[in-house]
Amino acid sequence: MAARVNYSVQNTLFLLNPLNYSINAKTTHFKTGINFSKNLMFPRKLRRPTFCTCAISNNDLQSSEAAETFVLTTPLYYVNAPPHMGSAYTTIAADAIARFQRLLGKKVIFVTGTDEHGEKIAASAAAAGSTPSEHCDVISQAYKTLWKDLEITHDKFIRTTDPKHEGIVKEFYSRVLAKGDIYRADYEGLYCVNCEEYKDEKELLDNNCCPTHLKPCIERKEDNYFFALSKYQKQLEENLTQNPKFVQPPFRLNEVQSWIKSGLKDFSISRASVDWGIPVPNDNKQTIYVWFDALLGYISALSAENEQPDLQTAVSSGWPASLHLIGKDILRFHAVYWPAMLMSAGVDLPKKVFGHGFLTKDGMKMGKSLGNTLEPNELVHNFGSDAVRYFFLREVEFGSDGDYSEERFINIVNAHLANTIGNLLNRTLGLLKKNCQSTLVVDSAVAAEGNALKDTIEKLVEKARIHYENLSLSSACEAVLEIGNAGNAYMDENAPWTRFKQGGAASEAAAKDLVIILEAMRIVAIALSPVAPSFCWRIYEQLGYSKDHFNTVTWSGTKWGGLKGGQVMAQPKPVFARIENKTELEDEAATKKPVKSKQKKPQAQVAAEA
Repeated sequence: MAARVNYSVQNTLFLLNPLNYSINAKTTHFKTGINFSKNLMFPRKLRRPTFCTCAISNNDLQSSEAAETFVLTTPLYYVNAPPHMGSAYTTIAADAIARFQRLLGKKVIFVTGTDEHGEKIAASAAAAGSTPSEHCDVISQAYKTLWKDLEITHDKFIRTTDPKHEGIVKEFYSRVLAKGDIYRADYEGLYCVNCEEYKDEKELLDNNCCPTHLKPCIERKEDNYFFALSKYQKQLEENLTQNPKFVQPPFRLNEVQSWIKSGLKDFSISRASVDWGIPVPNDNKQTIYVWFDALLGYISALSAENEQPDLQTAVSSGWPASLHLIGKDILRFHAVYWPAMLMSAGVDLPKKVFGHGFLTKDGMKMGKSLGNTLEPNELVHNFGSDAVRYFFLREVEFGSDGDYSEERFINIVNAHLANTIGNLLNRTLGLLKKNCQSTLVVDSAVAAEGNALKDTIEKLVEKARIHYENLSLSSACEAVLEIGNAGNAYMDENAPWTRFKQGGAASEAAAKDLVIILEAMRIVAIALSPVAPSFCWRIYEQLGYSKDHFNTVTWSGTKWGGLKGGQVMAQPKPVFARIENKTELEDEAATKKPVKSKQKKPQAQVAAEA
């Protein structure tokens, strides 16, 4: 029966284009459209393996108007130590959001960078036997290298030691001073060096320990400059009342409202005991407080590289930010201090501040003292960027705390990327190669006429879009994964391998089924690309598209109907290599008879296969 079906396919190919077909050429790449449908037996135009474009330009999405600008930021990471997984997590999430917004056709300005002034930096540099400047150069470069390895597509990387940043900080300080919101006074209190902040005794643990760093705060008395935060209490309350989505998730808003209602105190914005920082205008004996300095990096980053630093020019280059992504430990600075500073300077407030949770490892808070830190460089090296990005965005509900364990990491990534999506693509392309010479028999729009799977996928894609827009990244991943689950169920229910053997109408239906499943895979490749870009590119490449096409596709490309009859698929190969679990390998080795050899057994390949 198999020989009869193949002969039928070969005759169909010959009828469509006898000049381009050789019945004896087993490895021929066919340049014609294969079509079992009687109505489409003679295609209007023979298709070569150069493909139609599903990408929609920004003009299609935004009409004739200029593309909307979307500015988002990560924190400017403190360079007292190399990047850790918490920093990587925030930046991965920001990158996924940036990539999604670009798919919508928006002009994205994605800002990240490093916060390089303050007491801790000077202390870390001294401990390492280097100058603060040298220390900052090394650690800042470590962040840039990790962001590259994680495929972070930032548009701006600001360092607070950049001269343009210093100019804007001084101008901003002078503007707030002119408003009458800066005054000089003595201050005595409990100071956390790690937070770079004076603390109220009521928020400290036993022995005056900082609740975040679990280290005792020190008594400190200084003659500093202060910002009149208390002056803006009513305005801050009104802002949250009128704009309840300013702080997200909603339970973080409750925290901020509680802080404000308890009464705001003016805070010190200079340090007399810290040399490593930006000098206070007209007072070189003091440096500007690290938070009053660093927060302005979000604005100074918008300045062009070679232009004279100017606050108004920077503001007009994209401010206000659409979204600040931060960890919950720095929520007070971003949702209380920062808005008040901007109000004082007459600058618009950012549109949204989103505070996410902490990461834990094996159910315990990570810490160097416990020896359970999670090194992002090691994770990327061992498992690849797609696996790292996917796991943390899929398995940690954005906004809440989340836990990492290696076993769970491996199980999730294997189940979702290698099996549900990767294996479905691989076996579908295998069947297409065997029965249709890797060529689509009909347009996907025609193949899916009256098909319930198409409707299901369209609903799931819309669900994913809404979740992305609401920053529900885990739910967006889940919606896309459901497309893969639906495709697998469809494959198993219709069993095209059996129908190909039956020949005739059953074989024609089976060929259409493969087109439908591959169209689902094309949609997955676009919809999951904000989360796992290289993995999705490999899927797209298997469908025969170029890298340029993948790089220019937009969310409109998730609309059903992208694949065309006659399109030639690439030869099937795994798009994600299954990660071998160490426990599984050890169990497998234990069941085998020992072999006398002095050579060490090579370690399993765990990086994502290109």
